[in-house]
Amino acid sequence: MEFRPTALAGVVEIRPEVVRDARGAFVRTFCARTFAEQGMELPTAQMALSHNLQRGTLRGLHVIPESIGEAKLVRCVRGAIFDVAVDLRRNSPSFGRWTGVELAADNYVALFLPRGVAHGYLTLTDAAEVAYQFSAFHRPGIEKGIRWDDPDVAIAWPFAPTVLSDRDRNLPALADSEFAP
Repeated sequence: MEFRPTALAGVVEIRPEVVRDARGAFVRTFCARTFAEQGMELPTAQMALSHNLQRGTLRGLHVIPESIGEAKLVRCVRGAIFDVAVDLRRNSPSFGRWTGVELAADNYVALFLPRGVAHGYLTLTDAAEVAYQFSAFHRPGIEKGIRWDDPDVAIAWPFAPTVLSDRDRNLPALADSEFAP
């Protein structure tokens, strides 16, 4: 596996080795020992899958406050997404900045997000499926977030979303959130 640091402290793009032959491909998507050697929190408490019907669906930007948060590993297992991380850790040198990576079923790339980093994505294809691994168990009611279109964060989405939940549409801007400096 190749671990590529991003512009955000602790957020890592992971490019696994793809072994191809006449049958297709084999990809090791996670190895606890390798993650531990990289000093990354192990995302092994829970796994989840998100199915998105339409291209242009936006989910996010969601985060569990850092003090009780969770690290996560995100990958697209069907279709393609533009995956985004926003650093909401007040003491981080990259606070308030974002990074984006295209994750697709056919590129096998994953994104690791440490505690305190908000996550969201925009589907680039119909029927996109996103797989998550989490370092902590789900605790209903503690998830927070910021607006996907906050002009102060200024994420360069590939295009405007066409499907967005009311909850995500009504999240606060970073300056109006509990994460504001």
